[in-house]
Amino acid sequence: MAQRYLAAIGGNLPVGSMQPLDVVTAGLAAIAAAGVTSIRCSALYRTPAFPPGAGPDFVNGALSFESSLWPAQVLHIFHEIETSFARTRHHRWAGRTLDLDLVAAGNAVLPDATTWRHWHDLTPAAQRTETPGELILPHPRLQDRAFVLVPLMDVAPEWRHPVLGRTIAEMCAEIPAADRDSVVKLADPPCV
Repeated sequence: MAQRYLAAIGGNLPVGSMQPLDVVTAGLAAIAAAGVTSIRCSALYRTPAFPPGAGPDFVNGALSFESSLWPAQVLHIFHEIETSFARTRHHRWAGRTLDLDLVAAGNAVLPDATTWRHWHDLTPAAQRTETPGELILPHPRLQDRAFVLVPLMDVAPEWRHPVLGRTIAEMCAEIPAADRDSVVKLADPPCV
């Protein structure tokens, strides 16, 4: 049975002659070609690098889709797509050609609520150095990031976080206005 997935997409480095806007658009096409259904894409946005000063601005977007695959299988496909766009992982939060983040899989809390809470509650210093060895869903930083929430408003404002109990719209409204305003629309949605 298919379930609804939410994902974030972004990049700030070129691939050959393709600039980040083209790379992200091509990445969305690759996801659509991977057999997902009912795909909805957000507009594409220019956002400051995270953490601030870490590199050139990003192109970010979000998508909603359905798949009968397990979350780990979807993540594996995402990693294959990233690799096909020359994605490398040198260090945490480095610039990247294409970044595909699985944000949520329906109402799943993976691998369990206790592990999710551990990653959600990490201090900012620990976030810079610690990386989970397994898929954590919903993404533990979802509620903190305007560059994810603003695009998700285009595709799933009503989705309710299964642990925090707030919708995308409510979490986006709680982000400081300056953070929301730093997410600037670049292009209309490249898919429907």
